[in-house]
Amino acid sequence: MAIDWIGFGYAAAIFLGGFLGYKRKGSVMSLMAGLVFGGLSAYGAFNISNNPTDIKVLLLTSGLLSVVMGTRYKKSRKVIPAGIMSGLSLLMVFRLLLLLLV
Repeated sequence: MAIDWIGFGYAAAIFLGGFLGYKRKGSVMSLMAGLVFGGLSAYGAFNISNNPTDIKVLLLTSGLLSVVMGTRYKKSRKVIPAGIMSGLSLLMVFRLLLLLLV
């Protein structure tokens, strides 16, 4: 059983982003989104750690976050946080698809 450190790191980045959005701007929505998406991502990374072909939860979470944050980046043109999170999420989607193929 290999631990999916990249997946857990991705989940931690989402948690941290939500917390920093709350701490800096007072955005409760950012905190809630960080907790929900970070928790789902951690659960997906746990599933991948137990079964490397079980990518459904993490793929759905990272795909949805990629679309949402990509749309926010397109509207605002702000790299932080929307550009970074959409880029990380897109990289995670590509990684998961490669895991499925290999």
